[in-house]
Formats: sequence, C-alpha cells, structure tokens
Amino acid sequence: MTTELLEHYHHPTDRKFDRFTRQGSPKANKAFLEMNQAAFDPEGVVPLKTKELMALAIALTTQCAWCIEAHSKGAKAQGATKEEIAETITLTATMRASAGMAHGRMAWKFYLSED
Repeated sequence: MTTELLEHYHHPTDRKFDRFTRQGSPKANKAFLEMNQAAFDPEGVVPLKTKELMALAIALTTQCAWCIEAHSKGAKAQGATKEEIAETITLTATMRASAGMAHGRMAWKFYLSED
C-alpha cells in the first residue's frame, strides 16, 4: 500500500476496499445495499430531495465524509438550492449544539447526585 494512501483517513480510492466487506460478509452487505436502495426509493412518501437533505444533515452529524459527498451531490441533483444546503448545515449545527446542552443536564444530575 502506498504511503500516500496511508497519509489520509479518507482517500478517493478507498472505495476499492469495499470488496473485502462484500467478500467477507456477502449476505449482510447485500442487505445493507437493499436497505439503502429502499430508503431512497423515489416512490416513497417523503420526496427524494427531502430525503437527500435529511441524509445530508445526518451525514454532517455523523461526520461521514463519504455520505457528506454523496448527499450534497444527491440533494443538488434533486434540485436543492444553495440556501437549502445552507439551512441544512445550520440546522445540523444547532442540533449538535442542542444535544450538548441536553447532555449537560445529565452532567449536572450526576454532579449534584452526591449532595
């Protein structure tokens, strides 16, 4: 393996490693791909553009570089505007910050539990 590939956590050519998952766990890998296809079924109740924006928000939260790329491009392909992408980004940031504040309550509960 080249040093260049090891210098980056995410490299554009890393998809080549998917074959090891396909080979090592073919049934589960197939089920994952089918679940992904079903989740993004354009015939579903939620419009595909909305699904892509939702997926982008989740990708930003989980910080999956591959998903951020796929769903930014997917949202654009479904007609999402720059403003919709911007709003998705700021909504995601708000939700992450809110989670920190909500978990702060738990910190207080444990901190004060010895009183």
